[in-house]
Amino acid sequence: MKLRIALLQILPGESLSEQLEIGCAACERAAEMGADIALFPEMWSTGYRFPQEKEALEAASLGPDSMFIKCFAGKAAELSMAIGITYLEAYGAFSRNSLALFDMKGRRVLDYAKVHTCDFGEERVLTPGNDFYVRELETKEGTVKVGAMICYDREFPESARVLMLKGAEMILVPNACPMEVNRLSQLRARAFENMLGIATCNYPAGWPDCNGHSSAFDGVAYLPDLPHSRDTKLFEAGEEPGVYVAEFDMDMIREYRKTEVHGNCYRKPEKYGILMSEKVEEPFIRKDRRR
Repeated sequence: MKLRIALLQILPGESLSEQLEIGCAACERAAEMGADIALFPEMWSTGYRFPQEKEALEAASLGPDSMFIKCFAGKAAELSMAIGITYLEAYGAFSRNSLALFDMKGRRVLDYAKVHTCDFGEERVLTPGNDFYVRELETKEGTVKVGAMICYDREFPESARVLMLKGAEMILVPNACPMEVNRLSQLRARAFENMLGIATCNYPAGWPDCNGHSSAFDGVAYLPDLPHSRDTKLFEAGEEPGVYVAEFDMDMIREYRKTEVHGNCYRKPEKYGILMSEKVEEPFIRKDRRR
């Protein structure tokens, strides 16, 4: 099974209607390129711009069944292609940084809100998500088990680890930050240690402080017919705007997971009790940390 994921490394507009128009055009381009999934960068509904004042933040937030979201559900059905649309979500009296994934028939299969909000910055006004979820996504080529992380989630090994333990074979990662060698290395590590695919979509250079470099890693480091380890990076974009398609060989990933030593093969969770402790000591105490 080959899974083709379109990374929509595109510049946003100035209004919600422009975001819809630009986003739909990018999805149409992805479908023309044969993509099974089209993935947007982080918080596409606002272009990762959001006010800090409560009333203005509420006004900019969208319900999960808003017309904007429904349009992308319809576009997924029209194009017979899954779409991962990102948005500033109205969540009761609060707002969240969220993703909705629609399958090729326009059915909502996954909702995810960013768990690790950047509380040291402007995301302190947002409400963190509650959990990580894995769902089966039907594509023309077959079914794949998909989860999601959003930007800063990637910096915590636990995010991808929980998704792997819940059965994820592919992790979608909307992003909005400079993707330099160290952040790319985090993605490489998350794919390697969990033996799964990771597809990351960033904004192109100059928006807001991004630099493109959307990427794809498949985590397959060793193959029987190769004398040395293999580069797990399938694709890395440059800084320019564009729709880029990365192809994952899911059959290869699945076979690799049956024989290699990472993931959940030899873990010793009985030794990891301290990971559940909520105690934080110096030098890691931060006044703006939220539970």
